[in-house]
Amino acid sequence: MKIQFIFIYLILFLISSCNKNSNNNPVPNLSFDINVNIDLPSYSALTGVGGYTYVVGGSRGIIVYRKSIDQFVAFDRHSPKDPEGTCPQPLTPSIDNFLELIDTCSGAKFSLYDGSSISGSEYGLRMYQTTWNGTNSVRIYN
Repeated sequence: MKIQFIFIYLILFLISSCNKNSNNNPVPNLSFDINVNIDLPSYSALTGVGGYTYVVGGSRGIIVYRKSIDQFVAFDRHSPKDPEGTCPQPLTPSIDNFLELIDTCSGAKFSLYDGSSISGSEYGLRMYQTTWNGTNSVRIYN
């Protein structure tokens, strides 16, 4: 009985968390479909696990991070703390910890690993879908 209660509570928590960050996220939800060839010099940072690079697209640009050999994540560089996009600089990795993205205008911090808010923002980053072809191409789309 206790296990069932915990399981139901966990499912409800996950559902409410997903809705909060995706449906109500103040960052514009734009449609696009981009293929990135990591063999090109401008995207060579993605050839190794832990590398990241910027891609044109989304609302204020996209940052792509290689989490593992076959897993990539992509987030909009538009800070949810700045819905109108008035901050002149999009989110950038921290000098002290590249896995932490900083909103230089508000001081909000976000995780490059999973897009969650670390501090200063109610919402996490807008995440985009990624597909790896297994050799040299990452598809980023919304």
